[in-house]
Amino acid sequence: MKQAITQWVETAWYGRSQRLALLRPLSWLVASLARRRLQAFRAAAPKPPVPVLVVGNITVGGTGKTPLVVALCAEAAQRGLKVALISRGYGAKPPQYPWRVTVEQTPAVAGDEPLMLARKTGVPVFIAPERDKALEAALSTAPDLVISDDGLQHYALPRSAEIAVLDGERLLGNGLCLPAGPLREPAERLDEVNWVVLNGGVAAAAPWANTVSMSLEPGTFWQPATNTRLGVAEFTARFSRVHGVAAIGHPERFFNTLSTLGLQVMPHAFPDHHAFTAADIALPGTAAIVMTEKDAVKCGQWLGERGWVFSVEATLPGSFFTDVFTTLLEGNTA
Repeated sequence: MKQAITQWVETAWYGRSQRLALLRPLSWLVASLARRRLQAFRAAAPKPPVPVLVVGNITVGGTGKTPLVVALCAEAAQRGLKVALISRGYGAKPPQYPWRVTVEQTPAVAGDEPLMLARKTGVPVFIAPERDKALEAALSTAPDLVISDDGLQHYALPRSAEIAVLDGERLLGNGLCLPAGPLREPAERLDEVNWVVLNGGVAAAAPWANTVSMSLEPGTFWQPATNTRLGVAEFTARFSRVHGVAAIGHPERFFNTLSTLGLQVMPHAFPDHHAFTAADIALPGTAAIVMTEKDAVKCGQWLGERGWVFSVEATLPGSFFTDVFTTLLEGNTA
């Protein structure tokens, strides 16, 4: 039922439907409050103790910011920079906040995205609903810079620069703020961030300055049960029809990616951050089950030899990374 309601609302947000028109006064109120909060933040202009880069979005749902965070961590490491990551830790239930996420923890304690980031990047990860508290904890590792996974609207968090990630297919939908539209803040917020990263779109066609195109390139298929890794060509030669499982903000993107590789996909979409059970992936037949890396940290133990994890890698121009780290290390502010 929850998934059906989500699809119904998203159809209104990203289509031409007027089914949520009665909610527009509430959207105008949300937009007004968002502007006031941003103005108050700009007036205070707090300076972070170390360079802080916020990677977020102004729309509800998945845009591809997590692969970008992973790519930024890898680029920072190549430059000899020590990074710490901070996150809200949605769905996490640690003994206390702030909490340092380590690779041996469970998703129930650490949250699915923070745990996946800790395992994939190898950098210190700290979570707290109040991200400024997570930042304070992250300073204990003496980082050269801190990257916040999400938090664009968390104005208690000081920052040096901001990146807003936007789905290149869905863009801003109907352009309205919640609840009548998908925006957390008015569209003009994109004029104020340092960079707009367009996931799957053409930067030259975007109306915002400093827009950069990002593509998510296919990585490998990994079978946790046997630690087998296959390239795309090897996997598609072995399998033609698969179950696709995704509990992310925009699961259709994941299913479409698998389809473009030549696979026949039987889609199984769940709400974002869904707490999987063994029954959820006890799928009929013998076809392989393919899921995202974020979902795998929650249910990899149930997959067995039918289960595969598909990874993607964010690809962006080298000049973008140079610009980001130059801006951060020279002390420019958002």
